[in-house]
Amino acid sequence: MNGPLKDLVIIEMAAIGPVPLAGQLMADLGAQVIIIDRETNSIPSADINRRNKKSVALNLKTDQGKEALYKLIKKSDIVLEGFRPGVMEKLGFSPTDCHAVNQKLIIGRMTGWGQQGPLAQTAGHDINYLAITGALHAIGKKDEPPIPPLNLVADYAGGAMFLVMGVLAALQERQQSGKGQVIDAAMIDGVPSIMGFIQTLYQQQQWSPERRSNMLDGGAPYYRCYETADKYYIAVGAIEPPFFKILVELAGLPATDLALQNSQSHWPEMHKRYEQHFGTKTRDEWMQIFEGSDACVSPVLNFDEAPEHHHNKARDVFIGGSFQASPSPRFDRTPAGKPKPPVSHGANTDEVLSELGYSTDALQQLRDKGAIL
Repeated sequence: MNGPLKDLVIIEMAAIGPVPLAGQLMADLGAQVIIIDRETNSIPSADINRRNKKSVALNLKTDQGKEALYKLIKKSDIVLEGFRPGVMEKLGFSPTDCHAVNQKLIIGRMTGWGQQGPLAQTAGHDINYLAITGALHAIGKKDEPPIPPLNLVADYAGGAMFLVMGVLAALQERQQSGKGQVIDAAMIDGVPSIMGFIQTLYQQQQWSPERRSNMLDGGAPYYRCYETADKYYIAVGAIEPPFFKILVELAGLPATDLALQNSQSHWPEMHKRYEQHFGTKTRDEWMQIFEGSDACVSPVLNFDEAPEHHHNKARDVFIGGSFQASPSPRFDRTPAGKPKPPVSHGANTDEVLSELGYSTDALQQLRDKGAIL
């Protein structure tokens, strides 16, 4: 593997959601990420979160399986896990036990509710973490239930990204101390952090708690999506006055709207007019008008269309015309290599354990005892 993280060895305890994404992002940048799976199976070729990784299938209920994982831990830099608090301890891999064999080990623990707190042992999902942090209340249409923004905000923005930041920060600190540490990455902590700007506006009484009545929540007529004549959509984001001026001019809207841009009392009437106006042309017709301008208008593309957009193609945003993202971010001296296909469960068990010193006979003995799958 190429990339700025090519010297790192990361153990990823098989999970769903933010842990596989965090592992994938670091694998894309060159880290050797080894998934500890609990089964042997083939996987879909589109499972992006398993690309660039290796997989070892171990039965951690056996002493031999535990021993194999400890040998791997001894040679690794990072362990990522996304179990409920206490599960790693029950498996026999508490932070204290792991640091006993590798004091430099960094342990990234990813949960929704955190390692402590009244809800720490309860189940939850993205929508639940958004709900009690105030974020979900702000998303959706007025006088209708809040709308979950897929699982992008808590799972991935407030979870995976903070997990990656945490382990990389711990790596930086390890250069001075020579010691690893435990990162408690909780979505319930991450979501308020990324809501800082909105919270600031609210504290300054520049943000209303009523949905779709603010600049960035679809309340402003210059920051929302509009249906076009062919039943597609365009996204309008002309926040700054100079950009709004260009929007008005190119769209053929009344010049008097310039003085009304941030007059919230006029927004409902502007919404209706703009909906009618943008419904008079097709999406492509509008894009012929706005393309290359600072009007901040984009076509709303579906999964099949997005890889074919000319800007996405020019930057290779997607790989080979598929809906799979290229490695990001990009580096000039140590660029990431071409991603390898997603790894099946247990595909590299023999390879990885052989590198730890297990002979062919020893591997067969582990299989006979059910320690490897």
